[in-house]
Amino acid sequence: MNILLKQVKITDTNSPFNGKIFDLLIENNTITKIGADLTDKAAIVIEGDHLCVSPGWVDTFSHFCDPGYEFKETIQTGSAAAAAGGFTRVFTLPNTIPVIDNKSTVEYASKQSNDLPIFIHPIGAITKKTEGKELAEMYDMRNSGAIAFSDGINPVQSAGLFIKALQYVKAFNGVLIQVPIDKSIGAAGLMNEGIISTRLGLPGIPAISEESILKRDIDLVRYTGSKIHFTGISTANSLNLIKAAKKEGLSVSCSVTPYHLFFCDEDLQTYDTFLKVNPPLRTKADMFALRDGIVDGTIDCIASHHLPQDWDHKTCEFDAASFGMIGLETSFLVVNHLLEELSNDRIIELFSINARNIFQLPTTHIEEGAIAELTIYNRIENNSLGKTNFKSKSLNSAFIDRTLKGKIVGTINKGKYYSN
Repeated sequence: MNILLKQVKITDTNSPFNGKIFDLLIENNTITKIGADLTDKAAIVIEGDHLCVSPGWVDTFSHFCDPGYEFKETIQTGSAAAAAGGFTRVFTLPNTIPVIDNKSTVEYASKQSNDLPIFIHPIGAITKKTEGKELAEMYDMRNSGAIAFSDGINPVQSAGLFIKALQYVKAFNGVLIQVPIDKSIGAAGLMNEGIISTRLGLPGIPAISEESILKRDIDLVRYTGSKIHFTGISTANSLNLIKAAKKEGLSVSCSVTPYHLFFCDEDLQTYDTFLKVNPPLRTKADMFALRDGIVDGTIDCIASHHLPQDWDHKTCEFDAASFGMIGLETSFLVVNHLLEELSNDRIIELFSINARNIFQLPTTHIEEGAIAELTIYNRIENNSLGKTNFKSKSLNSAFIDRTLKGKIVGTINKGKYYSN
């Protein structure tokens, strides 16, 4: 398939064409020409106002629920949602049935994407069945395609076990991903502990439940010299701890979810179950601190934390509702809408380049002779999000019926153009 992009702004800090407007001709999955006034009668032509093109985007924390929870999401619907959100690669969580904790389950997950619009990179479990009791065979999983290791939505609680995992993956330069939650603090909590939770009469999850385990894990990284990526950071103090660890030279990186940038605990005063997430939405001050962390570069990546929940698990009383929100299709729109001052270069760092560097993914640059793995987007156009716009099988999004600034035009991956 030949594809011709007309008059697109190239956004790739590693490309000699960065920031310039050119045509791109793609033939057989390769960028063959970059220049002005290119033509190809056999090509699909992509053109429009204010189009930008970048290396394909990467999401580092998504639940595709397959196998075991296909009533919430499947690999097919999750992949469609990812492509609609501009992603060409997605890291999928191990919290399936069976758990992704051995060679065969990793191979099953990675091979499912062969005919899909994205590359699926399974995250292998740190512990068997993500039970936090015994280390899984991470070396075998790494050789079978596991991109990193995490117990996903069941973060490892034992310091002794976690330090062993850090030491284990150091042998092959692996990365552990941790959601910093101490489950013993605020175990029955439903939202951030504070004035709003008291007013609503809901049990809270205090900030220290995040910050204490984050401090612990930074200490363990300092001891082992290993690599860790914290995802779902939600408090200003967590951000300060990560900033200090980076200044010290530790191999620490982090991501934040778009919904932690957009909402705070004050938005829960209507008991909206779509806003019941974990880590919980924190204070307005925390929310603004996270936005500052995006702008100043402390935060490395945007992670959707795409956690589908079916209708029954969200349309119920607040205390009975499950945690989680879908996010693949709205990640870019939220960040672009909130932080219009971000440069294209910073957008691409957050959505593509940093994740590729941290997790040693194949590099791809916009230059002649390079593989065409591209995301095409528009930062100017307004986008109204109705239920029919979503590709995900579940619709547990607090952004439904909102208008956000930005649009994903499509992706080019595996020699094909996937249009929105």
